[in-house]
Amino acid sequence: MLDAFFFVFAGVAAVWLAYLSLSESFNVGWWGIPFAIVFWVLLAYLVLPRVHRILTTIYVPDYFIGRARTSDCLLGDPINLAFMGDAAQLRAAMTAAKWTPADPVTLRSSLRIVTSTLTRRSYDEAPVSPLFLFGRQQDFAFQQEVDGNPAQRHHVRFWKCPPDWPLPGGRRVDWLAAATFDTRVGLSLFTLQVTHKIDANTDVERDHVVATLRAGDPAVRVEVLRDFSTSYHARNGGGDSIHTDGDLPIVDVGGGEVGGRDAGGESADAGAHAHPSAQPSVLEPEHPEPTASGASAASAIVPRKRAAFESPAELFTAPDADPRMPRPSTTVAGVALVLLRVLAGVLVLAGVWWQWPTLISDGETLLEPISPEALDLARLVIVAVGGTVLLVDLVVAVFVWRGSNVGRVLILLTSLLSVTGTFTAWWARDQEITVHSALIAVGLDVLILLALSSRSAAAFARRRERR
Repeated sequence: MLDAFFFVFAGVAAVWLAYLSLSESFNVGWWGIPFAIVFWVLLAYLVLPRVHRILTTIYVPDYFIGRARTSDCLLGDPINLAFMGDAAQLRAAMTAAKWTPADPVTLRSSLRIVTSTLTRRSYDEAPVSPLFLFGRQQDFAFQQEVDGNPAQRHHVRFWKCPPDWPLPGGRRVDWLAAATFDTRVGLSLFTLQVTHKIDANTDVERDHVVATLRAGDPAVRVEVLRDFSTSYHARNGGGDSIHTDGDLPIVDVGGGEVGGRDAGGESADAGAHAHPSAQPSVLEPEHPEPTASGASAASAIVPRKRAAFESPAELFTAPDADPRMPRPSTTVAGVALVLLRVLAGVLVLAGVWWQWPTLISDGETLLEPISPEALDLARLVIVAVGGTVLLVDLVVAVFVWRGSNVGRVLILLTSLLSVTGTFTAWWARDQEITVHSALIAVGLDVLILLALSSRSAAAFARRRERR
């Protein structure tokens, strides 16, 4: 509940920060242009994603519906492929089909794809944005660049299915995948972020993947579950139109039999769709217990239905229970922002120390009638107390870096109190917040709230807990 409160509060605070940035852009002349850019960055990459995360928790179902999700929890691309085989076999089959593994999303690869797109230089291993299934990001992705243009590419993401996890209807596969074709670079309709726009006909890309796999290895066997889902028109997480006929090809890259008792479909040639055979009853046991005579007993038939709610924590080990979880970028960003806040505080205290005579000589100050000795003591106390607070902030940041959940909550609490105090002065007493006063401090506190209240930062801080 505390994490949820910080999560929502950070989203509301981000909306306020975006409003302050937009208001300031009208008061600084030509400097309003960079402030307008800052407003767009805040809106597209902080405010709208957080708002979507909050709202989709309410209205997006949390079980498999044949769609991946974006990092903002919006419904993403359709799941339009399934595979049998292990990871090594799948990677080998994709490589033989002349697909290139996509680089992971890092600062370096992100900068490279930006420069490649602007200069129209080839980047065969360009990263793909993360999509989520079973509560986690794709395991890996492959792509094919078109004519050396990084703005256009075929790409497919792969997710390993949880152990003993059946598709709707009872069929089990090893991998699920989402294949789409990037047509150009544009702005997301839902978040205003810069992203790739995809071709609406996802079935063409699905069939392209199957065709290239069969061309790379004629031994690859393909089966199609016809009408696995109803055909539909929708939009993906970037707001792009998508439509599909609902068929699901199952590609065997492991050299085994695709069909079988619970196949739910028949082998099909590339590009050909075969109607599925009769599906097994959900009441039929997957491995019937033999009787003494060797026959399956009717009493061995037990109900086998899917739950209406499938928590990712139940499908896989929860990320906050994984002591080996790597430090996420949100934790790194949060600690870096705390260090910037400490540095800003040091500069403020240095200014107070060196400009103390000017401060106390201000006509509006109440310290002027006090004796010089008392004023010197007041300066020393202010700097000492402020320095102690900054030192504590720095020490707690170290604990957050090491994965302390208590430290993370303390940092969030101090940022919350700071933002609340500034907002109260702005709302109740009409105190101006400009770039020359408290806007930078408010911005740092809000960014700290957004970073350390994120799901990944919370999971990292709780990674040693056991459910």
